[in-house]
Amino acid sequence: MILSDRDIKKLIEENKIQITPKPNLEEQLGSASLDLRLGDEFAVFEHTKKAFIDTRDPESMNGMTKPVIVPAGEAFVFHPGEFVLGVTMEEIFLPADVAARIDGRSSLGRLGIVIHSTAGHIDPGFKGKIVLEMENIGMIPVLLYPGTRICQLVFEPLSSPTTNPYYLKKNAKYVDAKHPQESRLETA
Repeated sequence: MILSDRDIKKLIEENKIQITPKPNLEEQLGSASLDLRLGDEFAVFEHTKKAFIDTRDPESMNGMTKPVIVPAGEAFVFHPGEFVLGVTMEEIFLPADVAARIDGRSSLGRLGIVIHSTAGHIDPGFKGKIVLEMENIGMIPVLLYPGTRICQLVFEPLSSPTTNPYYLKKNAKYVDAKHPQESRLETA
């Protein structure tokens, strides 16, 4: 089951789902989702600096990207075939009895913009900005402006509250995210 617009609005008003800055519900609330906006920070991969990434060597994953901050009023030029990490403008906090799923917006998808590669699930108890794993699979560069509605969250109530909310997990790698973060893959 997913939450309807009424339920999403109620949980936001009750401060159970926390969104900062507060969303403009007239613009951002859909029938069963809430749109989030693109932040102004990106992590751009510097593929010419490393010959490869070794998933068994965490050190090989450090320094893969360079930060890019888009000045107010300007756009991020998203080239075909490029993969970047972005971040939402909003920070969220989910209670222990609600998970969420991030989806791209159809209007951007029709331009070739993919918002998340694989990590569409957001655990109950997550807090922070959502890091976007973005790719331009189209044939033409697309200008992306901070503040654009970039993705939507679909909220899913749990059958009962989790005993282990994300922000309390001792191994939570991405809690309180404020900026696009590189992979923190752990080796076996």
